[in-house]
Order: sequence, then structure tokens, then C-alpha cells
Amino acid sequence: MNPRPGADGRCYLIVNADDFGQSAGVNRGIIQAHEQGILTSASLMVRWPHAGEAASYARGNASLGVGIHIDLGEWAFRDGEWVRLYSVVDEGDPTAVEQEVSSQLAAFRRLMGRDPTHIDSHQHVHRREPARSIVSQIAGTLGVPLRDLDARVRYCGNFYGQDDTGAALPEGITADALVGILSGLEPGFTELCCHPAAEPDLDTMYRLERLQELASLCDPHVRDAVGAMGIELCSFSRVGSTPAKSQ
Repeated sequence: MNPRPGADGRCYLIVNADDFGQSAGVNRGIIQAHEQGILTSASLMVRWPHAGEAASYARGNASLGVGIHIDLGEWAFRDGEWVRLYSVVDEGDPTAVEQEVSSQLAAFRRLMGRDPTHIDSHQHVHRREPARSIVSQIAGTLGVPLRDLDARVRYCGNFYGQDDTGAALPEGITADALVGILSGLEPGFTELCCHPAAEPDLDTMYRLERLQELASLCDPHVRDAVGAMGIELCSFSRVGSTPAKSQ
């Protein structure tokens, strides 16, 4: 494979894991994918019982970039319909959303002792109003990328093992599938989202797929492909001080 061209001669890849802190199994999977695989970054869910142990690891391992995963609730597709697993606030109430987002950001700062390297959200709630405007303003103030709404970093969600109704797509999270995604990277910065876990210990529609994701992220064939393609692995801190441009 030949090195891939970029704006400065390289492609930069941020391999970011969602749900850091949501469970012990997720934490172990993210840590393993970072230490043995290609994972470079994670998004911390501050409301969950295992957030403290996730933050403790991250504070002692500066090579893992950590941002905040805003959590306002979760839906799952079960028995032919979408059902809410839990709700943190009324997602249509701007005041409640702003207060909750501010509370979670404050919790992140207490846990990590710094600001997040980036912002995203559970089930992409920040893409919808009123969360979109609220979170966009915070990201702009902090000068950090906001997933899929910042022109500095492309978002790639193709490494995923289900369709929109939760039907299994195991072929989407194999090592070969991951190499295929890598081969299609464009110049500049790309965030590849992932959800690894070492144990399926969550009551969620996306469980066993997390184990396969972990195996693929740690597959030596994938690491070799990254090197052969000339891709530079990095975290969001590598994006630098380039002014954000909302999309």
C-alpha cells in the first residue's frame, strides 16, 4: 500500500470510543483497544457509576484523549418499536437541557481536572434542537470540536454492527471492514466512532457487537494497514487551534 495524501501529506485518524465510564466492561474494552489496538480517544459519560474509574485511568494515561459524551437519555428498538430505556431530562425543554449539559460539563471537569478535548453525545442528541444550539455554543467557547458539526473533523460512523432498527450487521465490524474504511479516508482529520467492550454488561440494544469491535480494533492486520497507508493516529488535541467552522 502507498502512503495516502493529505492536506499536509498525511491523513489524520482519531479513533474515538463512545460510552467511556458506562460500565466496567466498556472501560476494560476501551483501555484494551487503546493499549493493544488503534484507539486514541474516548468520550466520557459522567453520570454513570464507572465514570470515576474511567477518569482515573485517563488522568494517568495522557496518550488517551478524553472528551465528554453528553447523556440526556437512551432509546432502543424492541418488539418492532422504539422504546425509551431512560430519560435524564425533557429533551424539548431548553432550560432543562442547558442546566443538565452544564452540570455534566462541571462533573467532567471535577473528574478529569481539565476541559474535554471534544464534545459529542449519546445517540447524537446534540444534532437536534434545543441541544444543538446549547452544545454548539459551549464547544465554540471552549474551542473544541463538536461531533459532525465542526468542519475541521469529518465524522465516520460506518464502523457499526447494526442497522437503524437494530438488525445485526456483523460484516460491518470485522477487521476487513475496518481496513476498508481506512482505505477510503480523505485528507485531513477524520473521527472514526467505535463502541468496544470486553464484556457485554449493558442493558442496551448494542451489546455483543462491542466484543467484535474490540477484536477488530486490536487486530494486527488493522494496525499494519494503518502504517502501510501512512495514516497518523491521533486524538482531538492534534486538531490544534484551527478556528471551528460549524456545519
